[in-house]
Amino acid sequence: MAAALATLFVFTFAVALSTTAADPDLLQDICVADLNSTVKVNGFPCKKNPTEADFFSDILAKPGSTNNSLGSLVTGANVEKIPGLNTLGVSLSRIDYAPGGLNPPHTHPRATEMVFVLEGQLTVGFITTANKLFAKVIKKGETFVFPKGLVHFQKNNGNVPASVIAAFNSQLPGTQSIALTLFTAQPTVPDNVLTKAFQIGTKQVEKIKSRLASK
Repeated sequence: MAAALATLFVFTFAVALSTTAADPDLLQDICVADLNSTVKVNGFPCKKNPTEADFFSDILAKPGSTNNSLGSLVTGANVEKIPGLNTLGVSLSRIDYAPGGLNPPHTHPRATEMVFVLEGQLTVGFITTANKLFAKVIKKGETFVFPKGLVHFQKNNGNVPASVIAAFNSQLPGTQSIALTLFTAQPTVPDNVLTKAFQIGTKQVEKIKSRLASK
């Protein structure tokens, strides 16, 4: 039943976005991405000899490992994983959450996101530019929309694992995690910017940077 609902969700989302895709309209039937090309364009150059395999992936079939400090894992099915998505203006992700797991506050600069709950229950929300929080608890079979570019999050407050399928109106929506963007950027954001912005001391900034640094 969950699989059928997920299929219906993805189909409906794709139809709804067919006239409102965030990416530019395609100018031909297909343009499978040549991920190895050295030519730089807005998107990817077209592959010369595409095959059926360029339009297929089973990357979302299995739960991802949530054995990490956040207790969540995002598995993307975008143009970098499915070259046939190039110029089509859609992509998916699967997000898995351990009990207590968090997909931390982040944005997608190039896409609106819509999630469909496969299993479990999540507290989700987004924050507008007027600093208003829209939050709700969603459960299996339910959906929630995160408008393009707005900070949002998902938290599994349950005692069992949870998972969602996320749909985007972009072949490569991009993700900026707020904490990682500010505290692990290279070159680094000056400490005096972070201390002033967050009203904390330099030692606290360095402590946060060390905790977020890639291991």
